Amino acid sequence: MARILVVDDEERMVRLLQGSLRNQGHEVTGVTAGQEALDLVRREPFDVVLTDLRMEPVDGMAVIAGVKAESPETAVVVLTAYGEVETAVAAMNRGACQYLTKPCNFDEVALVVQQAVDQSELRRQNRALRRSAAALPGGRELVGRAPAMQALKELIAKVAPSEATVLIRGESGSGKELVARALHAASPRAEGPFIAVNCAAIPETLLESELFGYRKGAFTGADSDREGLFEAARGGTLFLDEIGEAGPAVQAKLLRVLEERKINRVGDPREREVDVRVVAATNRPLEQAIAAGSFRQDLYYRLLVFPVDVPPLRQRLEDLPELARSFLQGFGRREELPASTLRRMRAYAWPGNVRELRNLVERAHILAGSGAVRDEHVLLDVGGAVRPGDEAPPGDLNLEKHERRLIRAALARAGGNKSLAARMLGITRRTLYSRLKLLGLEDPASRAEAGEQAD
Repeated sequence: MARILVVDDEERMVRLLQGSLRNQGHEVTGVTAGQEALDLVRREPFDVVLTDLRMEPVDGMAVIAGVKAESPETAVVVLTAYGEVETAVAAMNRGACQYLTKPCNFDEVALVVQQAVDQSELRRQNRALRRSAAALPGGRELVGRAPAMQALKELIAKVAPSEATVLIRGESGSGKELVARALHAASPRAEGPFIAVNCAAIPETLLESELFGYRKGAFTGADSDREGLFEAARGGTLFLDEIGEAGPAVQAKLLRVLEERKINRVGDPREREVDVRVVAATNRPLEQAIAAGSFRQDLYYRLLVFPVDVPPLRQRLEDLPELARSFLQGFGRREELPASTLRRMRAYAWPGNVRELRNLVERAHILAGSGAVRDEHVLLDVGGAVRPGDEAPPGDLNLEKHERRLIRAALARAGGNKSLAARMLGITRRTLYSRLKLLGLEDPASRAEAGEQAD
């Protein structure tokens, strides 16, 4: 169903077109003056405007211009007298998508209007696809055969075909968005868009308009109507990452969406139905947020229809070789990590989970250059912080000797460029200068460069 505005100074024609299009299932508003049409378009959105060209004092050309200025995405179909092809072409140059000649064939009107609706829908889907184009690095498949991962895959297979709201719980970096994408891919909505939004990365006032859209004039800078992500994800899945960071106003609106499947754009009293599956994720216990008064308990239970827990990497260490292989292949490498490296990795706590592993493999890939990845290229815990549960790697525990070797290797790979070497090592340039000075590796050029940077 589309919202259609019919504009013609002949009242009988308006009534006939309204009846014909309503029979096709559309919501149709009819007016008999161009100015009345422009006033309506300023107040509320339409998918298609069907307008006569010859009207006074505001003609069809003015209607086209006004509609395109107010709502560029609205399709305009013009009605013109037989033989006025030049006028119709001029109308299309102004922004109309199609023209029809009078007297009208109502079957043809229905077909052209439906084509205009389909084109608008295609443009909307393209926008949604562009919004969701950034995929997770290393592929979209869930890699791993550990018992915890097998249980997760079985759970996804059971809930994906349903329309149930899913709450994905797991530590930061454990792959919650990857699980959400797997749910979407295995669902009946797989052909629709998958749109992800990080609630922690957007201020609440902006998050509300991003999710629900806004009406022209709702706030400073709102110079046209805009649909939100709930509408852009129509027919697909909306993934709300870090849902616990959403503010009170957004939480209240999310509760209404989950209960009634309806939204209001910011500043717009009109209700709109939404056809979207909601998948949310959190990296912290929402029960604690409820106890602290920062998260609504009623929203929590609406989200908790089907909880899915993603295991941390330390609970699936048997998957390390397969995960590392997958990341290496993503960088165009065919080799696997040395056995000694895998032994060190199994003794590590992986506080950053799979994301940390992916970063480690990328760093090793850069350090190795065109050669094979060796044990010396794999740097664990580059931040240098000691975390509870971390175990020391076996073998030579001379930290200073290893640090010297790794810094020298990074500088050699970077051709002496300290900024690049610091990025390879996963540290800041300032930290690299400090380590060079502490280890006695700093040369006069380094000291001069560091002094310039300090100035």
